[in-house]
Amino acid sequence: MKNILTKLIVALVLVIIGYGCFIYFATYSEGIRAGELVKFSSKGVIIKTWEGEISQGVSEAQLFEFSVEDSEKQVIQDLKDLQGKYVKLHYFERYKKLFWLGDTKYFITKVVEDVERNNRRF
Repeated sequence: MKNILTKLIVALVLVIIGYGCFIYFATYSEGIRAGELVKFSSKGVIIKTWEGEISQGVSEAQLFEFSVEDSEKQVIQDLKDLQGKYVKLHYFERYKKLFWLGDTKYFITKVVEDVERNNRRF
């Protein structure tokens, strides 16, 4: 009886670890979104995360909310520098939200200033 219980506990632990690894490492989708960077900030009380949004049109329904992992130092700095400008965001989407990484499933990996669109604005 003790042997069966031990095997069940080990199997359960392996399933939980496997599920956690899948949620963290597997990506649901990848792509690029473009728009005006309207918000980027560090938020949270105990666990601070970097959150932002870009406007892809004139209505609030066309906002794209995203998160940035703390390890992406260059992306964080680029987003701070490009506040209020048009940007292209390279991202990947996870299957689930991970509260210690961010408030969304979308994580930015690269930021490119949309120079052509920024020059056309003025």
